[in-house]
Amino acid sequence: MDLNSDLGESFGPWPMGDDAALLEIVTSANVACGFHAGDPVGILQTLRGAAANGVAVGAHVGYRDLVGFGRRNMDPTSRELIADVIYQIGALQGLAAAAGTHVGYVKPHGALYNTIVHDARQAADVISAILELDPGLVLMGLAGSSILQWAQERGLRTAAEAFADRAYTDAGTLVSRREPGAVLHDPAQVAERMLRLVETGEIETVSGKRVRLSADSICVHGDSPDAVAMARHVRERLQAAGVELRPFVNASAAAPMQRT
Repeated sequence: MDLNSDLGESFGPWPMGDDAALLEIVTSANVACGFHAGDPVGILQTLRGAAANGVAVGAHVGYRDLVGFGRRNMDPTSRELIADVIYQIGALQGLAAAAGTHVGYVKPHGALYNTIVHDARQAADVISAILELDPGLVLMGLAGSSILQWAQERGLRTAAEAFADRAYTDAGTLVSRREPGAVLHDPAQVAERMLRLVETGEIETVSGKRVRLSADSICVHGDSPDAVAMARHVRERLQAAGVELRPFVNASAAAPMQRT
């Protein structure tokens, strides 16, 4: 199983998360590309940390929305969205090369991530951007969502993602951050929840129902105040149960690894 976190999101003098600590825990890093968060100096530092720790790197592409942290719904034209995604991945590829690593996958951020779960046009634009730039990249998306099937139909490899620190609806989607209880904060509870997911392929929803969820990677959001403790608890609980943690793409080559 892979354990990932959203990193590289600090901006100038405004810190966001503890990238150094998380890079000692996670196996993959979704690194901001400057549109929703992050600046070149901080992004490069995070990439160097990822390289030093053998952590795989993904481009965390988002809407052009620094003020809203990429969490506001937007409706760019296809021409704009395709170019924006290509631009972000390309920028991160350049910084990654300078840091001694490479970009192995793409994980959309925030509102873009949630939009392409159901919006076929924006989903097609994101897929097109990846295919035009580097069809060897893997697309990470919400486990059980249509975006994974759409991407596979066009020849992209995919990775299904589950969220450790987010609540789920009975439909297997994420509870909106605007709703109470959408974000989970108890590290021990979250760790047990993720172990059950790995062992049974099921996750408990806000109503107490269990839904099937097949995942290749587990995400802990790096901007959460509890992120380091939560990631550490998840890692330790899974390893104690005999679950091997490793990235779903090789940290030194883009070929996908076998799922554990």
